[in-house]
Parts: sequence; structure tokens; C-alpha cells
Amino acid sequence: MPSADDNMLGTLSRIGTIAPEVIELFDYLEDTPLWIKDEAGHYEWVNVSFLLNFGVKSRAEIIGRTDYDFCGEVLSNQYRMDDERVLRGERILSRVEMVGRFDHTARWCVTSKVPLRDAAGKIVGTAGVTRPLARHDDGGAGPAPTDSPLSVAIRYISQHYADRITNEDLARVCGLSVRAFERQFLAAYHSSPHDYLRGLRVRMSCGALVFSRKSLAEVATDFGFSDQSHFTKEFRRIMAETPRAYRARFQQK
Repeated sequence: MPSADDNMLGTLSRIGTIAPEVIELFDYLEDTPLWIKDEAGHYEWVNVSFLLNFGVKSRAEIIGRTDYDFCGEVLSNQYRMDDERVLRGERILSRVEMVGRFDHTARWCVTSKVPLRDAAGKIVGTAGVTRPLARHDDGGAGPAPTDSPLSVAIRYISQHYADRITNEDLARVCGLSVRAFERQFLAAYHSSPHDYLRGLRVRMSCGALVFSRKSLAEVATDFGFSDQSHFTKEFRRIMAETPRAYRARFQQK
């Protein structure tokens, strides 16, 4: 039996309105950015709080652009990896993460993201909403996110992603046992630390492929891969094309 949530669109149609009209209400929510993206990660709609967060005057300055136009590369890569999970049908609910701001700082927020489907049920984009983390979000107890063990691990990975990093290294900087660290990381990011690191390396390498003339072997070394073959294998696994094809596709434009 369908839930009340499943019947929302039907209920709205019965009273003579359509769902897109409801989204206007998000313009009146303070400090609660909301956005809609297409499959490629381009923004298709954002609310006023989103505009204020990034210090822009109108939606026209946002529509058609991506996270890479507004956020640092490390944060943007994390957002894109999350989007890819959502595009596969997964929902990300109440995830604590860093969100960039117009002043090049970032703050801890609670973010949820869901897939968007067309009339035939095909996933065609994503939608998300976020809000600053309040003290009561952790029940009033426990460390702030900036002091949490995993925040230390993410910061360490972002600074040393090209180096050899083991789970033992990450557990040590977090002050956790390896087993506890791996369990907490998997629960928070739905990925092992090793897979997270490999995905980040591939994402970080994309800029070098497009904007530099370095050989594939040089790019592989710069971003922590053992050799060009290993780089190509991981890149194709994550990006569904080889680094050479990726470079050619963008440099032709």
C-alpha cells in the first residue's frame, strides 16, 4: 500500500495544483540552501539561501554551472561522488559534511540528497537541501564535527592524497583503532577508506588531464598511482572512460 509520501503528487493534483509551485516556499527559509541539478551536475534551480551562501545576486549566475565553479576542488569532488550515488538511486539523508561558502570558508552542515525522476521513472537529476549543524544535532553530547575523528581523516586525505596512505595511518591520526576507524568511515561515507582515496585521486587528476600537457604517466605519478596502467584502470572504473579519452573529449572543445 502506498505511503502518504508516495501519494503527495496525486494529492496536489486533486486539489488543482502542481508540485513545482511548492518549491517556491524554500525561498523563504533562512540559511537553508536548496538546489536541483541535472545528471551532469549542472545547477538547474536554487533557492535564495543558496544564492546568499555563495554571494551571488541572481539565479542566472548559478544556473548551468557546477560545484567546481563555487567550491574548492576537494569539496567539489566529494559532492560529485555523492551525486553519483544518488543518480544510482540512493538517498543520502542527514549526512554531516563540510559546505563551502562565498568567503572561501566552509562550515559543517546537515545535508540530504534525493534522486529526481522523469514521468517514466528514469533518474534524470538530483535535489538536495542543507542547513548549518546545530548543537542539538548530536544530542547535545559528543565532540563537534571539527573535533570528530573522521574530520581529521578527511582533512589528512585531502592534504596527502598523492602519498601512500594506509588505514593504519588514518586510524592513528584519528586516535582510533583500525577496526573502529574502518567501521565509522564506512558508516559515514558508504565507502572503505581505500575506495574513497582512489576515487578522490581520480577526481583530482581530471584537472591535470584537461589543463596540463603532462603525459599520462606523469599524471599517474602526481596523483598517487603506481603507474600509468594502474591509473588507467582506476580512472576507467570510476569515470567509464580512459584518461586519454577524457582528455581528448575536453581538449576538443
